[in-house]
Amino acid sequence: MLHTALEQILPRVQKPARYVGGEWGSVTKDKNNVDLRFAFCFPDVYEVGMSHLGSRILYGLLNDQKNIWCERVFAPWIDMEDEMRRAGIPLYGLESGDPLSDFDIIGFTLQYELSFTNILNMLDLGGVPILAKDRPGLENLVVAGGPCAYNPEPLCDFIDLFMIGDGEEIMLDLTNLYQSAVQRGLSKHEFLIEAAKIPGMYVPALYEVSYKEDGTIEAITPKDGAPAFVQKRIVRDLDTMYYPDYFVVPSTDIVFDRAMIELFRGCPRGCRFCQAGHTYRPLRRKSKETLMKQAEAILKNSGYEEISLSSLSTSDYGELSELTECMLDYCEPRHISLSLPSLRADSFSSELMQRVQKVRKSGLTFACEAGTQRLRDVINKNITEDDVLHACEIAFKGGWNNVKLYFMIGLPTETSEDLDGISEICKKVAYCWRMNTDNRQRGVKITASASCFVPKPQTPFQWDAQNSLEEFRGKQDYMKKIMRTKNVTYNWHDAETSVMEGVIARGDRRQGAAIYTAWKNGCKFDGWDQCFSYEKWMDAFASCGLDPKFYAYRQRPLDELFPWDHIGCGTLKDHLKREWERSRQAIVTPDCMQQCAACGSNRLLEGGKCCV
Repeated sequence: MLHTALEQILPRVQKPARYVGGEWGSVTKDKNNVDLRFAFCFPDVYEVGMSHLGSRILYGLLNDQKNIWCERVFAPWIDMEDEMRRAGIPLYGLESGDPLSDFDIIGFTLQYELSFTNILNMLDLGGVPILAKDRPGLENLVVAGGPCAYNPEPLCDFIDLFMIGDGEEIMLDLTNLYQSAVQRGLSKHEFLIEAAKIPGMYVPALYEVSYKEDGTIEAITPKDGAPAFVQKRIVRDLDTMYYPDYFVVPSTDIVFDRAMIELFRGCPRGCRFCQAGHTYRPLRRKSKETLMKQAEAILKNSGYEEISLSSLSTSDYGELSELTECMLDYCEPRHISLSLPSLRADSFSSELMQRVQKVRKSGLTFACEAGTQRLRDVINKNITEDDVLHACEIAFKGGWNNVKLYFMIGLPTETSEDLDGISEICKKVAYCWRMNTDNRQRGVKITASASCFVPKPQTPFQWDAQNSLEEFRGKQDYMKKIMRTKNVTYNWHDAETSVMEGVIARGDRRQGAAIYTAWKNGCKFDGWDQCFSYEKWMDAFASCGLDPKFYAYRQRPLDELFPWDHIGCGTLKDHLKREWERSRQAIVTPDCMQQCAACGSNRLLEGGKCCV
């Protein structure tokens, strides 16, 4: 029946391959022979969701359980949604075609705050009540995890429970408890009380939040035995962690269409703006032998012609030289290209460059983040202008003529001199190319991109005010005037979406009403410029009696209780305070491999110690 209906509407939509399933590597099971059906939902389009490594890992993990069938669900693009609603087709799992309402557990990965309205839209399109209070039974249990779960509060009206930390570590605890609860005939409330006893599970219905007259948090009070503090779960040994030996091979182009293996989790660098660098701690590495085994399995079973080494800072992997040599021994005869993203300018070498380009030479990307050394020290970037220019010199001498430089504007303590510094670095990189290329006729493409800084929870900058929309626009106009260097293309990120991201990132559970109102007013795909409406979001907040400036533009005192303070990312709040104070003095903190900064995360390891 679904197949017949899709035949009628797919010719009228963009990229119909997004919606048909049946890809190589997708898993189908007899639904009558499984005990639990799990819908793994990515609240964005197919091309984005299929590029996400974490989703691929958890899809494999769940389907490796004989009694569980996990299916993929993506947000249909606007044209497809319109057709589905007209035809009465509910949102469905790609593997079975069954509506979302047929699934026992509906899980969302929270990668980006501006995807939150898509969560509501997907539930509604799938025939599932949006509000948690309107789902009284255990069927259609809505759960979530991922980076944005480190401040789950804006979604508390909609999500039944959040999984904090590594999904591989906690997911099967959830599914085992759910199956047990169904067998024992537990009510939803009884199930949630038991779920809250599992480390890493946060059940928002079991917490009451009170507020002061100024709108800040007074207290967060657990009830029914829920813990006062929910610490994240981590995989301690990545060598023994589940990793799939196959990937679903997409039937259409996706953002990152390649095999991926994960070198390590965590990051030793401690950039003060970076949420992932603090929430993925402690640092845990895979052995070279494990990585080779996983890479060969993925490549053999998927047919991919490119493989990427994934991490927050690839060049910090201790055995990178030996690993790339072994991988190239495998890849070169098979014409498989090796991609090394997330390289740091201070770790780029001619030896590494030669290995990267053996199969295919692609562009290079260096994240400078700030235009002056003072501001790089404020954010603890730990690279210098000389590092960037030295890396570019190596690249240009080696024949590269395509370099991307990433910056941020609106960083704490930023001045006009810091903005001028961005232009100066770009000029020096262009001059570096002229001095080091052996073929000027080929030309060079230098792309400088400047995003708008968003203060994130669980980072040292969680106390800082975000630039206002007017300030961002003024800085962007200034940058357009000074970025006039030949061969340098300047790109900038939309300031309105960055401000809205900042509003939600540090939101509390009162924002649920605004998110719901924004969705009712037509907001969805808010991370896409062609869909985002700043005015609709402002109207939604105003109609709910909330001031977005309270969340985005306010400098917070160091003793303020945050909406997420009962959620543990492993890094101590006292450490984040110390790092904030050091940032005001532009004092650099060495990376973890040189000196322990006493962040507290090593305590999560078995027998782990920390200098606290």
